[in-house]
Amino acid sequence: MLRRVVVVTAVHGPSAAYLPQAHASLCAQELPSGWEWHWVIQEDGRTDAVRPYVPDDDPRVTFRQGRPGGPGVARTLALAHTEGAYAKILDADDQLTPGALARDLAVLEGHRSVGWTTSRVLDLLPDGSTAAFPGDPADGPIEPGTLVGAWRANDWLAPVHPATLCVRRDLLLALGGWMALPASEDTGLLLALSSVSRGWFSAEVGLLYRKWEGQATGQAAHVDPAERAARMAVVEARARALGSFGWTYPPVTAPG
Repeated sequence: MLRRVVVVTAVHGPSAAYLPQAHASLCAQELPSGWEWHWVIQEDGRTDAVRPYVPDDDPRVTFRQGRPGGPGVARTLALAHTEGAYAKILDADDQLTPGALARDLAVLEGHRSVGWTTSRVLDLLPDGSTAAFPGDPADGPIEPGTLVGAWRANDWLAPVHPATLCVRRDLLLALGGWMALPASEDTGLLLALSSVSRGWFSAEVGLLYRKWEGQATGQAAHVDPAERAARMAVVEARARALGSFGWTYPPVTAPG
């Protein structure tokens, strides 16, 4: 029986035109024998703007719509249409690099103590060139609780990119999916995961992160100081509360 990694994408009208490129990057993935991917595209709203860009000739693609509530709500709704051990995030305007899914699976299948993976990112600029992020961590495990302090000390910027996340689906559901925030919902999930479980960073580039004028993180509201401070306060409080409760993944079995 085939085993499945579910690729979850939230999309709205302005980013829909990039879906064919995201699909092409998925089709270029080579998975280990016995594995397949299933792409669930969830529109943040019910419009006519997205469907024309959804591949209609690929049975591995599912398209759904729902009430608008932001990308975190759309991704969490998408989980209702998924089956599989792992969930991989792919934003509509980004592209996976060759081998990205296979590397995620190799770590998660090979290390049962690891709950989630991330990878190196290159910015994809409007002229087609790429630019690297400075300060990537070393290739290998990220121990529980270590991301929060690094994120706080670096002006609320995480040392690994939440858009590259691949996570055990049961762990993702146990944490409630993405945070109910207008933005930074993916960072909130990443730090929550880091508070209760071991992660992994791959130094090989796993994602091309598109920079363009229409992206949500480039809008003025995203950097409004008052809202940003409120978002970060909630993200940090949640992560630290989770870390204080002693709940971990994988669970520690009590002695018989």
